[in-house]
Amino acid sequence: MQALTPERLHEIMADTGATLDECRRLVAQITQRGRDVLSGVRNVRAGVRDETARRVAVGALKVLTRQASAEDPFVKFALECHDGAVIETVRIPLEKPGRFVVCVSSQVGCAMGCAFCATGEMGLSRNLEAWEIIEQIRIVARELAATKAGRVHGVVFQGMGEPLHNLDNVLTALEVIRDPCGLAIDARNVTLCTVGLVPGIDRLTALAPRARLAISVTSARAALRRRLVPMEGHHPIAEVIAAAKRYHSQTGRLVMLAYAMLGGVNTDDEEAEALARLLDGWPARLSLIEWNPVPGQPWRRPTDDERQRFHDALGRLGVPVVRRYSGGKDIGAACGQLASETRQPERSARRRASWMLEETE
Repeated sequence: MQALTPERLHEIMADTGATLDECRRLVAQITQRGRDVLSGVRNVRAGVRDETARRVAVGALKVLTRQASAEDPFVKFALECHDGAVIETVRIPLEKPGRFVVCVSSQVGCAMGCAFCATGEMGLSRNLEAWEIIEQIRIVARELAATKAGRVHGVVFQGMGEPLHNLDNVLTALEVIRDPCGLAIDARNVTLCTVGLVPGIDRLTALAPRARLAISVTSARAALRRRLVPMEGHHPIAEVIAAAKRYHSQTGRLVMLAYAMLGGVNTDDEEAEALARLLDGWPARLSLIEWNPVPGQPWRRPTDDERQRFHDALGRLGVPVVRRYSGGKDIGAACGQLASETRQPERSARRRASWMLEETE
């Protein structure tokens, strides 16, 4: 299975005499409609077309379920891979009618183990190939085209998995996503969200400077963040923010800082003060997201008063802050909920017990 750009197909077909223009037409047809309709490609020699169909394997993901939220226009797809693995993808509406963002998965499960995330309870099964990432977008794009509902305007790597943990395949997918003969989505409308893999942030800065970077902060206090985001033990949040500042300095693009609010855990004045110190003098906006319920987890959403106090405290301390809507909660499509139907309850229980033990010590 392959994720193709015209240049990559040109390399594969070098011994056939295929021209780059022919490869552009073929890639556009494969990416947008699939290999089975290559017979409809114009201005490509029959021999080149037939040899492409023979050499290029184009995979497909099976749509197992499609769930539309009753609360908002979010739609979640459960997709089966060739090996039986199931991943989830979300169609997110933008304010402008007819424009959508696709929230894609980059791995089957996740190795990061964040304590408040359904995907983190699964552990990591494997990385997704670049074509499997692209196919998630194609499935949504094809449905939008078929129903004349609109088009895919952007992509966010905030589904299952840590995209910087699978960066080679993510970068390959990004090439196809932004290529005019591929999905033709502006790289500036592609966001990669990470818990803070510093080497990956630096690679992204060097290799894909037009893509947008988002950091999952969760807490500015090292001890608390380590309990919630185990990667803190490898890449402390101060080092993560330093890497994000390098990204901003070298690309000129603002970094999105996502903050999952856990009621009674990371929404007090001490946390607001720690965030203000961490972000002092840096033009980054903190995007507040209320924790979305995951069955069996011990957390709670902050109360309205608690959320407002935290928001106001950050404002007084000079931290630019905005509240972000996270839709699709009723179908398990909101931030932190993906794969909630397939997670491992035994592992979840062990992680909760470990967290509670650390709290009481």
